[in-house]
Amino acid sequence: MELEAIARKWGDSVGFIIPKDIAQKEKIKPNSKVVFEIVKVSDISDTFGVLKRKISGQEFKDRARSGW
Repeated sequence: MELEAIARKWGDSVGFIIPKDIAQKEKIKPNSKVVFEIVKVSDISDTFGVLKRKISGQEFKDRARSGW
């Protein structure tokens, strides 16, 4: 099962809350051992405009539309 959750501060740690319906479906109870696969969602908005190119954005779109 895939679940998207937001990390939250929990004392000196970081925790995730599993919704009750999913916990019931997966039979997860307190002290159950669960394995997580961590995949961080990247925010690339800070890289926008940083890459240098030799042609303008409009020329790039025109070339892409024409099939290069």
